[in-house]
Amino acid sequence: MRQEQQHAEEHGSLIKTPKQLIVTVVLAFLVPIIVILLLVNLVASGTRVGAGSDTLTAEATARRIAPVAGFELVDANAPRVLQTGEQVYNATCASCHGAGVAGAPKLGDEQGWAKYIKEGYETMLKVAIEGKGAMPPKGGNPALDDLEVARAVVYMANQSGANLEEPAEPAPQAQQDGAQPEGQDQAPAGTGAASAPAQQAAQPQQAQQQGQPQPGQPEQAPQGQQAEPAQAAAAGQKPAAGEAQAAIDPAGEKLYKTTCFACHGTGVGGAPKLGDKAAWDKYIETGEDAMLAVVIKGKGIMPPKGGAANASEDELRAAIRYMVNSVK
Repeated sequence: MRQEQQHAEEHGSLIKTPKQLIVTVVLAFLVPIIVILLLVNLVASGTRVGAGSDTLTAEATARRIAPVAGFELVDANAPRVLQTGEQVYNATCASCHGAGVAGAPKLGDEQGWAKYIKEGYETMLKVAIEGKGAMPPKGGNPALDDLEVARAVVYMANQSGANLEEPAEPAPQAQQDGAQPEGQDQAPAGTGAASAPAQQAAQPQQAQQQGQPQPGQPEQAPQGQQAEPAQAAAAGQKPAAGEAQAAIDPAGEKLYKTTCFACHGTGVGGAPKLGDKAAWDKYIETGEDAMLAVVIKGKGIMPPKGGAANASEDELRAAIRYMVNSVK
């Protein structure tokens, strides 16, 4: 009897009451649904964006897929449009004056600008154009026009407590394409006659061309005698002018003004300053090839090629000659 009872219990169901049956049926439906919802939530959470974010809007998507480079068609013959003071500040001056780097007066800091405003507009403009201390000439952008620099100075000063007038553009030239100003007499058309003053001015010139002495002037030496000293002087000047022309390469000056001036213009980090003969003597003694090798490889805080990675060896050599010629 005991063995039969034990055998019956082993094959008996775990659900012995109706309550247990109901609970089992409910769990059989709820557990799979909960598991499915958790899996869906896990998969969807990878692309979910936080509340309030606009990263998936059409504008944000267009900005992300926009090309990095762009171009703009510009008419080379069109008159140049000068930038406003705010535009110059945002493009050039903000890098230092926006955060007060290297002691530069911060935009909007009335206390920092007070001493400069007190010195006057002309002094501020001169410092901005010529540079001072860590600030290079024209804030490091030699392409700026003086009027654009003036506008930037006025903009920053007015934002920092001053009340300066905006510099006006210079008036266009009144005479263009050979136009004659009003109020001057013109010779009648078709007569071919010149005015009396023009005839009087032409007479001494004709007399000089014919070799005749002019009234009130000493007699001139014969043309042959005058030509010899003139030719001798010209012959002595031509070689010097040719050598100067050969020594100055426009590519060197251009590379200096776009890259090298940042350090050599003010002597930053021990760089020999342009025009400082004492600082350049020890480098000149090493020779041009040695200086070129240092420029190509870089030395100290100077990066390879001075930071002009696309510059050719000829351009680098021309820049060295330009700086060396400044102390000769």
